[in-house]
Amino acid sequence: MPTVTPTPTPPEKALKRVLTISRLNGWSVIIIAGLGVLLALALGDLSSAAIGLLGGISGVMEVRGNRALKRRDADGMKLLVRSQLFLLAVILVYCASRLGSFDADTVLGNLTPDMETILKEGGIEKSEILPLVRLMFITIYCTVAVTCLIYQGGLALWYRSKAPLVTAALTTQPPHAPLA
Repeated sequence: MPTVTPTPTPPEKALKRVLTISRLNGWSVIIIAGLGVLLALALGDLSSAAIGLLGGISGVMEVRGNRALKRRDADGMKLLVRSQLFLLAVILVYCASRLGSFDADTVLGNLTPDMETILKEGGIEKSEILPLVRLMFITIYCTVAVTCLIYQGGLALWYRSKAPLVTAALTTQPPHAPLA
C-alpha cells in the first residue's frame, strides 16, 4: 500500500523557500565578494578590498541566519533581514563615495595614445568627451544603487514578511523533523 505524504502547510512551504533562497543568496554573495576582494588586492586597491570584505560579511550573516533556522532558531530571520540591509548600506555608501569622486584629470590621464589618436582623427578634443564620460559614470553608479535598493531592499522586506510563517513552521513541526 503506497504511503501518502501530507501536503506541506503554508508555513512549511515558506520555511523551505526561505531556507533555499537564503542559502543560495548568502553563498552567492560570499563567493562574489571573495572574488572581488582577491581582484582588488591583486590590483592593489585596498579600499575596494575593504568594500568587498564588508559585502562578504553580509553573506556570512545570511548563511548564519540560514543555519539558525535549520537549528529551529526563529531569530535566524532577523539575521536574514539584517544581512540584506547591511549589504544595501555597504553598496549605497560605496556608490555615493564613487559618485563624489569623479575626477576629470584622472579621466583624461587614462586616455591611451591610441585613444587620443582616434579622437584626433574624429576631430574630437579630449575635453569634449568629459561630459559623456561623466554621464556614463553617474549612470552606472546610480543604476547599481537603484538595482540594489530594489533587490536587497525587496529581499529584506520579503524575509520580514515571511517571519511569522517561518516562526509558525518552526514551532509546529516536531523537533525531530529534518530541515533541508
